[in-house]
Amino acid sequence: MKRLHRILWGGLLAALMLAPAAAVAAQELSASEIVKKAKHMAYYQGKDGNARVKMTITDAQGRKREKEFTILRKNMDDQDQEQRFYVYFHQPADESGTVFMVWKYVGKDDDRWLYLPALGHVKRIAASDERTSFVGSDFFYEDVSGRNPEEDDHELIKTDDTYYVVKSTPKPDNKAKVEFDSYTSYIHKATFLPVSMQFEQGGKVYREMKVLSVKDIQGYKTTVKNSVKDLSRGSETVLEYTSVKYDIGLPDDVFTERYLRNPPREHLE
Repeated sequence: MKRLHRILWGGLLAALMLAPAAAVAAQELSASEIVKKAKHMAYYQGKDGNARVKMTITDAQGRKREKEFTILRKNMDDQDQEQRFYVYFHQPADESGTVFMVWKYVGKDDDRWLYLPALGHVKRIAASDERTSFVGSDFFYEDVSGRNPEEDDHELIKTDDTYYVVKSTPKPDNKAKVEFDSYTSYIHKATFLPVSMQFEQGGKVYREMKVLSVKDIQGYKTTVKNSVKDLSRGSETVLEYTSVKYDIGLPDDVFTERYLRNPPREHLE
């Protein structure tokens, strides 16, 4: 736990500290309510937005690969029930034009598409593929757009002055869809930003996600650098958000199959 505080707290203190009253007011929340608030902070702030992202993948031998892409997203309601995601790859050259698109729902499986320009092919990503590697990185497809909180049972196992610590276990109907037995989230009490998630299988942590840097952008507390480590393979992927904008007025039709093959370039620069 001390190591976690050294890694996270030094870089996040200035950005995360809000009025103590916010944490006090939230003390009566249930574990599920805490998780829903954390999911909102991670994926639903603002009505819509875009971000330019640099991805660095480092394998167990220290070899690095880099990718660049733009994420577009739009909330389709104000209840965090439905959302659209569009991810367009700029680099490397052999992946330029690749598109990953998601229609997110609460209460049913998301719809996901992957367009591969080299093949001229649109692939539907099944629910069984959601927890597989996202374009060869340590992130999964599900990590990019977020996991539905209703797929898991949540238990508040610890609180301290800084974090809610929540253990989440897949519901019986969802156990066969995932590779983990449970995961533990460290959620910052004042802001509800999830700053660390540790995934366990067979009683051992094998995968870890961390927030490495946070900034205030247009009044929204925003993760601008995070990572995933695959502890079993010794690999790591880091995402750096070099440009983030909120409330930009994205039209609904950007998130349709038409724009898989014909990207909306005016929204990608």
